[in-house]
Amino acid sequence: MATLEDPIEIGGVTVPNRLYRAPLLECAGNGPDAVDALIDDLEPAAESGVGLLCQGATIVRGEGGCAAPGMTRIHDPDFVERLSRLTDRIHDHGSRIFIQLEHGGLRSMETWHAEYREAHPDLEQLAVSRPPWQLRLLDRLGFLAYDPHVLSTDEVYDLAADFGRAAANAVAAGYDGIHLAGANMGIVQQFLSPFYNRRDDEFGGSPEARLKFLAVVHDEIRERAGDVPIMTKVPAETPAPPSPIVRRKLSLEDGIEIACRLEKIGYDAVVPVQTSVAWDMSIVRGEYPARAWENDALREGYDAAFGGAARRQVVALANRLQSFQYDFEPAWNEDVCRRVRERVSIPVLAEGGIRERAQMDRLLGSSEKGTNGVGERKPACDMVGMARPFYAEPRLGARLLERNSQTANPRVVCESCNNCTVPQVTGAPGICRTPAVLRKRGELEREGAYERLKP
Repeated sequence: MATLEDPIEIGGVTVPNRLYRAPLLECAGNGPDAVDALIDDLEPAAESGVGLLCQGATIVRGEGGCAAPGMTRIHDPDFVERLSRLTDRIHDHGSRIFIQLEHGGLRSMETWHAEYREAHPDLEQLAVSRPPWQLRLLDRLGFLAYDPHVLSTDEVYDLAADFGRAAANAVAAGYDGIHLAGANMGIVQQFLSPFYNRRDDEFGGSPEARLKFLAVVHDEIRERAGDVPIMTKVPAETPAPPSPIVRRKLSLEDGIEIACRLEKIGYDAVVPVQTSVAWDMSIVRGEYPARAWENDALREGYDAAFGGAARRQVVALANRLQSFQYDFEPAWNEDVCRRVRERVSIPVLAEGGIRERAQMDRLLGSSEKGTNGVGERKPACDMVGMARPFYAEPRLGARLLERNSQTANPRVVCESCNNCTVPQVTGAPGICRTPAVLRKRGELEREGAYERLKP
């Protein structure tokens, strides 16, 4: 069975090992310092030996679609040309880099960010269908603001073409592969999900029709960017609020079936995840980020985002309640990954709550703890990834990869406290903000734990 140190091939690209940095919000934007910010954020993981880096959600159009402040756009060839400096730096360390392409649709800032809405009053959200009644209710109550533009059939094809053009730009800049943001309430999930997709044309109705957008995006990427590896997140909306609040959603079986169909379409890898129909703590399970909410320096930014102190407090309360609903669970996507891997032959990537080397070995099937009861190892995935732990330890790979590890079962110092995530609604960079975690990282730095041994 595979170990973390073994290479793997994704769509013809060889990745030197099976550890990857999952997509995160870099908040680098497109300004004159954007490429330097991306290098500062991503290169340390490559220096530490991580085999694959996935640059976080990058918007395929020049206007609208950003789910958070400071997201990078990849529509402009002049800007994209500068990104070759980033990909060259990653390749210098022997790592590979994929870029995650995204459009927020109904999740975009023009829905929820009060100051942004005020500054851009003419922006509409791109919508797969008319928003579900639950979202329209939040609109009437004043928590969200919807002015949706439901995509026509021709406009769906145009949007898919934008994904293809963005992929071609990325390949020209040296990216090794394309990672589609298929979950976290982005436009792709909105096409896949019966909660959002009530269309009556060729892109809606049956499960096969709801999958057609991803099929057209695949074909556009192939036509414009060639045989670049393509992978996507695959959602199962199993933690969604229960009926009667949410009756239509993607079941676990639906998510597994989508992954199987994507292999037939020609996708080169899948990342199965259990997520909600909404953008909530189902994707960042863990503690209520009290320290982040109580930070006086960030409070003005929160008020600008949510529309004042009262609404900030309501959002913080909702955040606290969700921390109980989505309590941290180690490797919470293991079951869906294992079931997908039993039915596909393309690589399956696992992320979500993976925090120590022993978990990685078990998921990859290189540990006896992963046996199926008759002595045969049964892997749940082919690669293992983490996101938030790289905020806490940018050079984390040096501690996890076997030849560098100083302990039998190295564990990340990240406490899944989520103090790193809430400030991003203000456009703050993704960094660890928890003193106890930073002290532990400092101790490890002084011990030389992040010094990568040369082959």
